[in-house]
Formats: sequence, structure tokens, C-alpha cells
Amino acid sequence: MSTPQSAHLVTILDDEPQIRLMLADALQAAGFRTASFGRATEFEAAMASMNPDICLVDLGLPDKDGLALVHRLATNLGAAIIIISGRNQVQDKITGLELGADDYIIKPFDPAEVVARARALLRRGRSTSSSKSRIASFTGWSADFDQYILIPQDGTPVPFSQAEAEVLRLFLDAPNRLISRAHMQELLGGEAGDSFDRAMDVRVSRLRTKLRDDPKNPKLIKTIYGAGYIFLGEVHWQ
Repeated sequence: MSTPQSAHLVTILDDEPQIRLMLADALQAAGFRTASFGRATEFEAAMASMNPDICLVDLGLPDKDGLALVHRLATNLGAAIIIISGRNQVQDKITGLELGADDYIIKPFDPAEVVARARALLRRGRSTSSSKSRIASFTGWSADFDQYILIPQDGTPVPFSQAEAEVLRLFLDAPNRLISRAHMQELLGGEAGDSFDRAMDVRVSRLRTKLRDDPKNPKLIKTIYGAGYIFLGEVHWQ
């Protein structure tokens, strides 16, 4: 039985054919559509005409640096990113999350775990943008959570990733209120600790850059050291 075109699309980038086949079989059995690639160049070329919901990315690619690719995807694509890698050092995981990945799975793995993680990310994405209001206006900007773009009053729209959308939505839903790290961890999931805190810091830093918010003297996203963040400004939802 074929998978309907309305099903969520998961791309698989791994240079091992057996892993690509194993993942595709498990994901298709769970109701996902899949597209598999063995090389980063093929994958990046396909992204010009594809809009995946989730990208599974192996770091040990034969033609390009996997971490650099993750960073480009997080910057330019609205899809969630799951790293699947044989690198099992804590620092590798921290680096991957800092560069924009939403999750990190270590090889060897059970395909059922990948399916469960994919479903969890999609649930998080729906909770981030499931309210009736999908476009927010604030301080010279609009954020479109359907298209994953930030729209300035003058200039070119700026794409943001699902990981950035999760954090931005938290801020826009509670402007002028302290968002503690504990609250962020509770709502966004993930393991509390240094790796989560650093991943949040990186997401906030990327949002500041995209919103032209001076990190040395931010006007929109204030860091309250030892506590969390406050988003300053009036927010109007459409």
C-alpha cells in the first residue's frame, strides 16, 4: 500500500545503504514518506525542490562535513533535524545541538527509536504553531509560523528553522515575562543540563542575529543571567 502524499516527509542522508533501507522501511511502515540519499551533494540538490518535515543526517559523510551541513540546514530550512551518528562523545552531541540539530541519536540504534523521536518532534512542532494565530507582528517584524519566515517592514524575508520557531513562539506567547530555562526545558523537552542550556543559548543567538538585535545591547531578547530570557515588546497575533 502506497503512502499518501499528505504524509509527513522524512529525508534520510547516510552513506550506508543498509541503514538507509532500514530507516526507510521503518518510517514507511509508520506512515511517513521518505527520500534517501547517500551523498550530501545529492541531498542538497534535492532540497531545491523538496520540503521535508524532518531530515535525518549522518555526520560521517563521504563528500561534505556533516556538522557544517547541519548548520546550513538549521539556518535555511524549516525542517526538524535529527543527527544519526556513530560519534558518541558528549562534546559531539553538544556541538550538533549547538549548530541547530533538534535531536541526536547514536549508532547503533533501534529503528523504532528513530520513529518515536520523529513523532515527538512533529508533536512539538504542532504544539509550537497549532493555535489559531499563525502570524505575529512585533517591533517592525512579522513572524509567519506556516512558512517559517521572519518578515521585516523593509527588506528581504529571513527563514528560520523549526528549532528557532519553538523558542520564538515561547517568547511571543509570553512577551515581557521571564521565561526561565527550567520552563523552556519543560515545554521543549530534552535533557536538562549544560547541553540543553547551550543549545538554547545558540538558538537565541541565531534569533537575535536574524532579528538584527545587537547581542551586546539587545532590545528584543534580554538575557537575565542565572534566570532565563525576557522578550520585550508588544505582540499582535493574526
